[in-house]
Amino acid sequence: MADIERKANARWSGDLGSGKGTLSTGSGVLQETPYSFKTRFEDAPGTNPEELLAAAHSGCFTMQLSALLANDGHPARLLATDATCIMESDGAGFKITKMKLMVRGSVDGLEQDGFEAAVSKAAEMCPLSQVMKGNVQIEHEAVLEN
Repeated sequence: MADIERKANARWSGDLGSGKGTLSTGSGVLQETPYSFKTRFEDAPGTNPEELLAAAHSGCFTMQLSALLANDGHPARLLATDATCIMESDGAGFKITKMKLMVRGSVDGLEQDGFEAAVSKAAEMCPLSQVMKGNVQIEHEAVLEN
């Protein structure tokens, strides 16, 4: 498999508190999606980096888990992962301190303990988990719903 490159860009005008920006991806899935201080620190419409990190991590982790389960002879009927990115005050700024992954799965021929083992292994192998390792506490919870 060839090396993979993915691209995105951000545009911003103004200061932090009253400025506005947009985020776009090379694929076009995000096209000038608005973000601002209010979308990040309040609940204004738009997105923010932490929400996008949670979405990326849940997607990466779920794909990794799917591959592990299938390789072990237990392809998933359904996997659903909710990710919560937690950012806290850190002196004069903020720091992402924790990512919580809650995964529910329907997997034939597997018991809860086997599912939990696969979730733990996926959490270690997931490329985005590896990027955060040592910087962000990653917690995971697994519920098998057969």
